[in-house]
Amino acid sequence: MKEANKDPEPTHVERPTDEFADPLSIEDAADLTQRIIENIEHVIVGQHDAAEHILTTILARGHLLLEDVPGVGKTMLARSLARSIDCSFKRVQFTPDLLPSDVTGVNIFNQKSREFEFQPGPIFGNVVLADEINRAPPKTQAALLEAMEEEQVTIDGTTHEMPRPFTVIATQNAIEQDRTYELPVAEIDRFMKKLSLGYPNPEDESEILRRVVGEHPIRRLDPVASASDIRRARATVSKVTVQEPVREYVTRLANYTRDHGQLGVSPRGSISVLRAAQARALLEGREYVVPDDVKLEAEMVLSHRVRGTSGTMGGEEGKAVVQAALDNVPVE
Repeated sequence: MKEANKDPEPTHVERPTDEFADPLSIEDAADLTQRIIENIEHVIVGQHDAAEHILTTILARGHLLLEDVPGVGKTMLARSLARSIDCSFKRVQFTPDLLPSDVTGVNIFNQKSREFEFQPGPIFGNVVLADEINRAPPKTQAALLEAMEEEQVTIDGTTHEMPRPFTVIATQNAIEQDRTYELPVAEIDRFMKKLSLGYPNPEDESEILRRVVGEHPIRRLDPVASASDIRRARATVSKVTVQEPVREYVTRLANYTRDHGQLGVSPRGSISVLRAAQARALLEGREYVVPDDVKLEAEMVLSHRVRGTSGTMGGEEGKAVVQAALDNVPVE
């Protein structure tokens, strides 16, 4: 029996936060990232760049949108990451009849205690896979917005903090658009990066077939890090230095996209590319960001936020605008 909670008591759930984590040294954090990437590659073949991007996303406190054809390993990539860092993994299959409360949770009245009890939904995980997110209506998709931006969920006036780390990895089917809903711009903007894996080359596909004959390698994958390690590495990333010329460079890139598209990069996008560049610098074992870090992250972080002159969001038009920005905006 479910009843509305008219006067809920404030909920305070203590969660470990990145802000209070003891940072790793740059060297230890860089070693940690290499161990995680190598571990993911025990399962995922030929996707080294994608493994780096997914790891920099979680270290930069971001969320990832994977758009591709079925069967190229989107779900397995998310599972490999969660298992490598020994974090809780939750999966939500987005369907047309999915309700917001099926994602976030619901207050249920306990007849014995005569009190409402919160039953958390599957969003309360460290790594949350939102599978085929565009098959659910916008109202259900919107259930993710507060969690993705503020790392909390408010239900019946009560705020519940998310576990840390918290990362949403959403997938979209790139070829079946029947009975799907286009993601609103506000939600697209909350994804730090948008990636496509693509088909493997013949050599990689042959290696995939060799590995999955018999027991799948994901079943034998052991963690090489803990959630605490990730929180400490995130704290290290937040301390990577970004000098004023690099910040100004990112600002000019964002302004170029606003001048050359119907919709340009938001300030949230500028922040995301800087955080991703900090995580990229950590992967390289540096305590400071250089312009090449920004250039390496710009396409994946900025393209899906740009609406081209034809009105198309992201896609090849978005990439073209971002590439033009990188080609024409000087590093000063």
